[in-house]
Amino acid sequence: MIDAVQVVLMIVIVLLTILLTVLGIQVFIILRELRSTVEKVNQVLDNAQSFTEGLSQPLSFLSTFFTGTQSLSTILKLFSSKKRKDG
Repeated sequence: MIDAVQVVLMIVIVLLTILLTVLGIQVFIILRELRSTVEKVNQVLDNAQSFTEGLSQPLSFLSTFFTGTQSLSTILKLFSSKKRKDG
C-alpha cells in the first residue's frame, strides 16, 4: 500500500519536475532573445564605425587643407616682409 508520505513525495517530485522543465524552457527563450539583441547591437556598432570612418576622412582632408593654407600664409608673409626690406 501507498502511504500518505509517499503520495506527497510523488506529488512534490512531479511538481518540481514540471517546474524545472518550464524554467529550463524559459531560460532557453531568454538566451535566444539575448543572442538576437547582441546581434542587433553588433549591427548598430558596425554602422556607427562605418559612419565615423566615413566622417573622419573628410575631416582629415580639411585639417590637412587648413594646415597647408596656414603654411602658405606663413611663406607669403615671409616673402612680403623680405620684399619690403629689399625695396
